Amino acid sequence: MKIHRIEYDRIGHGANVTRDVAPEPRPVFRLPPMDSVVYDKQGAQSAQDDLGGSGRVLAAAPSRALATEAVHAGREDLAALGLHAAPIDLSTTYPSYDSRGEAARIDAFAADGAEPEGPPVYARLGNPTVARFETALARLEGTESAVAFASGMAALSAVLLVRNTMGLRHVVAVRPLYGCSDHLLTAGLLGSEVTWVDPAGIADALRPDTGLVMVESPANPTLAELDLRAVAHACGSVPLLADNTFATPVLQRPAEHGARLILHSATKYLGGHGDVMAGVVACDEEFARKLRQVRFATGGVLHPLAGYLLLRGLSTLPVRVRAASSNAAELALRLAADPRVARVHYPRIGGAMIAFEVHGDPHDVIAGVRLITPAVSLGSVDSLIQHPASISHRIVPTADRHDAGVSDRLLRLSVGLEDVDDLWSDLEGALGYTSEG
Repeated sequence: MKIHRIEYDRIGHGANVTRDVAPEPRPVFRLPPMDSVVYDKQGAQSAQDDLGGSGRVLAAAPSRALATEAVHAGREDLAALGLHAAPIDLSTTYPSYDSRGEAARIDAFAADGAEPEGPPVYARLGNPTVARFETALARLEGTESAVAFASGMAALSAVLLVRNTMGLRHVVAVRPLYGCSDHLLTAGLLGSEVTWVDPAGIADALRPDTGLVMVESPANPTLAELDLRAVAHACGSVPLLADNTFATPVLQRPAEHGARLILHSATKYLGGHGDVMAGVVACDEEFARKLRQVRFATGGVLHPLAGYLLLRGLSTLPVRVRAASSNAAELALRLAADPRVARVHYPRIGGAMIAFEVHGDPHDVIAGVRLITPAVSLGSVDSLIQHPASISHRIVPTADRHDAGVSDRLLRLSVGLEDVDDLWSDLEGALGYTSEG
């Protein structure tokens, strides 16, 4: 018996490709090899030289696998400090008896956004614990720097403000995006103007005042994928911002394909346990300096405890993504073979997210789960399911949702680390509640 349909949406490569796949007993999800990836840190220093105690650890980085970087990046100085676990610095302010020197450091930050040398000054300028997470995430994404914020939306807002201050208020974007990102752009809440295009129309949509091209791949919630290298080429000199929340640097590193800015809702896979809210932008140091200035001025700082939890979360990121992806690949096959399911979306690069459309009422499935949690968000160790048209993408106009492939019968499943047979038993029971509509 063949599986009815697994649909792989590949925007930028023509029409959707539909494949019939014979069911397999337990597919093994394989990630790209990681031991051949080299992570270089420009201007790397020894672990003992951490910029005067600022917490910005720039240890020399040999060629190391992603799994090794996930465990050690941002922590290279701990042994020299006589520590094993990273410390949490909860200070909001720091003493200084050299007010002239402090004034000079603040002036220097105001001028170019570079992190002040020497001890910390004030928590809105930066925090040593948060800086460790930023160092680690930049290493994993293969960028020079990363700047963390209180949420993913705060991070995106900072990017838009940076471009707006340069008179570059126009954004070219490809749907679907996360619903609140879509709303922020469409409503012009920060003074920006958006032009929505298909990937093939990016180059033609660029204007002299275009400051940004924004995409998400795999996309939320349809899991449509983009050819990031082709998109980056179409952007020309305009920075490409790629939301990499769903894929994480375990599955793809957009900077390797030409993206200048990589956005994460760190609330999701980077934290991984549903107990921290955060956002981060990985980028080159030039753009990072501007982001730090916006963060200082607007106050969208990440709390140190959140920075600590994120750093701890990164250490298990490759293991979690692998295990959850294996579960998701199996569930995608089982869902596609179920006659109550009309269509299954699962990305070519894999991952732990599944989108599927049911023949019956999707709200019945939400009401019918018992093990899987019916809740917004994703990327946690436990599985979550939600109805995008009702929650995550409710704020997007109905016609725009439908045009982007977000149907009213679409469900989004974030697969966790539970036993796959237990997850399937719960899904199968919930599907039994659906009625034809």
